[in-house]
Amino acid sequence: MIDLHFVRTPNGHKASIMLEELGVPYRSRVYDMLKGEHLTADFRALNPNCRLPVIVDNEPAGGGAPLPVFESGAILIYLAEKYGRLLPGDARRRSVALQWLMWQMSGLGPMHGQAHHFVRYCPEPIDYPLQRYRNEAVRLLHVLEHRLSEAEYLADEYSIADIACWPWIRAARAIELDIAAFPAIKRWYKAIDARDAVRRGAELKMSDASLAGKPRLDAEQWSNLFGANMLGAVRD
Repeated sequence: MIDLHFVRTPNGHKASIMLEELGVPYRSRVYDMLKGEHLTADFRALNPNCRLPVIVDNEPAGGGAPLPVFESGAILIYLAEKYGRLLPGDARRRSVALQWLMWQMSGLGPMHGQAHHFVRYCPEPIDYPLQRYRNEAVRLLHVLEHRLSEAEYLADEYSIADIACWPWIRAARAIELDIAAFPAIKRWYKAIDARDAVRRGAELKMSDASLAGKPRLDAEQWSNLFGANMLGAVRD
């Protein structure tokens, strides 16, 4: 049994989609980040970075105590290696899959994430960061478009690289980007969206609060997501 500590974000959906694709038993604990449920000492024991998602493998290979795994890319690799699926066995394709996974972790996710912050959460529009991060978000879409114009999937076969990227492309509309201008991405997106496991994994809901749209946060909610409470949770 895998425990999934989860919130409905692109990074959270990487883990839930992966678990659904593998068809392994898991139970999800859904967090309300606006209430600061990710900032407790108990959760920090699972992830010292106090971010979601996290999985806990209660039956890790080799036995022993339950094993927490944090960072969504590390979760995908861990599950792919444990269950022997969704990471190509061929050395060349495996390398390609990991390269695109690292591209998502270091580029697509962080840059689109910053665009989300300044488009959706920033209390007042600030031209420089809005232009900076939206331009980079668009540039990365062109990078993805180029790759998908020459291959059906990022590593030729469907893999954890696609699972990592797809939720961020789904969220692009929230920062006013339209994938209709990118025909190869649109083709790839629709093929993945049609997978039953992807639809199940992407349907996992938050508890009460929603981070959809352009949330208007009160001071405590802001602090839990971006401010002093978030900082304080990782101070010794």
